[in-house]
Amino acid sequence: MTDNPFGEEAAAHEQLLRLPSLPPFDPSDPIESAIIDSLAGSWPRRATVKRPEPDLDELFDPAKADYPETLIPFHDHHRFLGLDEPTRNRILAWAWIAYNKNVMDVEQYVVNPGFRLLSQDAFGTGLGDTLTVATLQAMVDEQYHTLMHLNASALTRRRRGWNLTESRLPYGPTVRRHHAAVAAADTPRESALVSLAFTTVAETSISAYLGLMTDDDNVQPVNRATVVLHRRDEYCHSSIAGELLKIVFERLDGDDRRMLLAGLADGLEAFRANDFATWTTVMEAENVRGGAAMVADAAHEADRQQLVQDCSAIRRLCDDLGVSDDVPYEW
Repeated sequence: MTDNPFGEEAAAHEQLLRLPSLPPFDPSDPIESAIIDSLAGSWPRRATVKRPEPDLDELFDPAKADYPETLIPFHDHHRFLGLDEPTRNRILAWAWIAYNKNVMDVEQYVVNPGFRLLSQDAFGTGLGDTLTVATLQAMVDEQYHTLMHLNASALTRRRRGWNLTESRLPYGPTVRRHHAAVAAADTPRESALVSLAFTTVAETSISAYLGLMTDDDNVQPVNRATVVLHRRDEYCHSSIAGELLKIVFERLDGDDRRMLLAGLADGLEAFRANDFATWTTVMEAENVRGGAAMVADAAHEADRQQLVQDCSAIRRLCDDLGVSDDVPYEW
């Protein structure tokens, strides 16, 4: 039994409710502490004031790579192996900038729009105060995450002295597919269901995407710590997104359910994909001879199509709903 006067379901929902806060971190880790201090200190500053962030700068290790080379889909291609070290280092820095941009874009253009629909009760499920507040708190968290990754990219540009701007890069596969799917929807309700599907895929799978950066000791420690901090927060968001989807799903009719499940499949295909369009842009930015052909070679190999290999969280969610076989996706 629960002490909550509103019953077991309300008690379970209360576990999702928490005060807005910075991501959990290890205070004994100087790098994680510096990132959190920098993040917390940036909020009260006046917009016209730009203060240096010496802690992060001091922790930056110029000898470390900005991104794991093994995650580059053409890392073993003869053209890449034949590049000089300065060019390869710039490509790795571009990879980190692109990684951060993808995280920020997914948070801003996929996740938060879906959470916003839920907070506005767009599906008529009557979430109540507890779940509505939890949803809004998750949206606040996403702004923190965006700032964390923007700070990390800014640090890379500042310390490397390279003008690697996000504006040169295209949107990643998830944002592109989300935009296309929403635009193709025939009604506002279909659009909302598609948005919810993509939000759920992103929030339940982003921990796997972030996990790609956490285990390589040769990678820039500030970059790794940024990802570790973000990933810890996303474990909570995964639970929130999953529970909200279950609540909505149980109240949908057959047509709406099919639309939602098709959106999950579309979102999965996009979220797992390697971003060859961005890699082609990086090759052009760096004037890599034969770069476009190198990217094309990788894109034509089946085992290089996917960057994120583990989307088991969304599979477990579909198993819980008893609909895994109904999702038009090859698990």
